[in-house]
Amino acid sequence: MSRAVDTIAAIATAPGASALAVVRLSGPAAVLIADRVFRGPRPLASGPARTLRHGWAFEAGGDADAPIDEVMAVVLRAPASYSGEDMVEITCHGGTRSAPRLLAALLAAGARAARPGEFTERAFLGGRIDLAQAEAIADVIHAETDLAQRLAARQIEGALSRGLSATAEELRGALAEVEARVDFAEDVGGVAVPASASAAMADAATRLATLLAGSDLGRRAREGVRVVLVGMPNAGKSSLFNALLGEDRAIVTDTPGTTRDAVTERIDLGGIPVRLVDTAGVRDASGVERLGVERTLRELAEADLALCVLDSTKDTPFEMHALHRLVATRPGLDVWTKADLPRRPVVCGNAIADNLYVSSITGDGLPELRAAIVRALGGPAAGANAAEALVTNSRHIDALGRAAAAIASARAAATAGEPGEIVAGEVRLALEALGEVTGEAAAPDLLERIFARFCIGK
Repeated sequence: MSRAVDTIAAIATAPGASALAVVRLSGPAAVLIADRVFRGPRPLASGPARTLRHGWAFEAGGDADAPIDEVMAVVLRAPASYSGEDMVEITCHGGTRSAPRLLAALLAAGARAARPGEFTERAFLGGRIDLAQAEAIADVIHAETDLAQRLAARQIEGALSRGLSATAEELRGALAEVEARVDFAEDVGGVAVPASASAAMADAATRLATLLAGSDLGRRAREGVRVVLVGMPNAGKSSLFNALLGEDRAIVTDTPGTTRDAVTERIDLGGIPVRLVDTAGVRDASGVERLGVERTLRELAEADLALCVLDSTKDTPFEMHALHRLVATRPGLDVWTKADLPRRPVVCGNAIADNLYVSSITGDGLPELRAAIVRALGGPAAGANAAEALVTNSRHIDALGRAAAAIASARAAATAGEPGEIVAGEVRLALEALGEVTGEAAAPDLLERIFARFCIGK
């Protein structure tokens, strides 16, 4: 882990009108550079850390009669700061002028403009946090639901990292025992994998299986899913779309074929961010309407879940079979609309799921439909502890899957009495995969990709 020799600066708050804005510096000369801009009762370097200091910001070396803004500044000394380096955070008024002028003054005074995510990258390189915690910081910023935010916060706090650290420690102990048998068989009583090493590998396998069991929910809470409404014209798709949203977003008329393009909105269902897509009715069509149908088929190909919308007031065996053929490769639910009107009997079996009857007018059946969607997406059941789904990142899921596979191979080799070198090799592969999650075995290009998705100033 290397320490940076330059000092970086960036605006840490969103642009636009606001009460306050924050500009931060990090690096060995952070306090020195800030004092070239800050004017208060005494320099920042001479006061205590973690104390708010009132003053004014001026152009570096500029006219003292032309202040930038009235500010508050705080010094955070290494290693007790966000980046693990000396930091200064200066708070000025929000808006489009003060913070950019303050940043320009700090750059003129000797700082360098920070790259996206560079403050967090320095925290990682300095050993204050590991890579899983660093990625979780970005996840908190981008979280779309309370569940996604809670899961990311637990990762920042270190819940996932502690679990992986304990697993890796067990595997290192097992590896040491196996290698001792390989190198010093006569001294330790033979080459067979000892029972203690096998038990450690079994325990590690159980830990990883538990993490991976909740990973599907975790990934969906982080990344979101697409739920596509598909059905024949005038089946009530747009009305159902609006009812699920709780607002009139799609145009609703009695004329079939009104929806000719996909309409997408985001909603929170059971903590899962859902992109709900209303599509054009599926039927033989021509012209503009045909283009809408083609768009429906493209949306359906990318769907995580399809809602097959059927009119409960009509006999629809042909329509049901046609929709089931369309969604044959995707998870789906049958949703019967217009439940406030007299129903026609269902004249054919349901090949996808239990029948769900809803009324977009009265709201009857909507809670049951929302619950069914959450279940179909692997969301938490009522009373379940969703916070146990600690693994939310597809990169982590892949690495943990490889670690679990390597442990399984090591255990199989040990059971079959294969040479200890083979068992040790598989355990090393598992440790390398775990290291990819925490950053111990992360390549520079991977780090660059990860921190590039951060905002500047974080």
